[in-house]
Amino acid sequence: MSMANLGSHWWVILIIVVLLFGAPKLPALARSMGQSMRIFKNEIKTNKDDDGTESTKAESTEKSGSDTPTTKP
Repeated sequence: MSMANLGSHWWVILIIVVLLFGAPKLPALARSMGQSMRIFKNEIKTNKDDDGTESTKAESTEKSGSDTPTTKP
């Protein structure tokens, strides 16, 4: 597949999107997609932070010899 052919596919997809959603609705669609991506990235970051906190709790529990995990105040 050549690069020129790949570019033409994107134009066809863009035309189909404009026909389906209409030009006036595209800015609102793009805005909602951006908000969704921001929320998704924030949730992934929060989940990674929580996973890091959980592994730290498990390590501290193993070091202290306690079977019950500590809870946050």
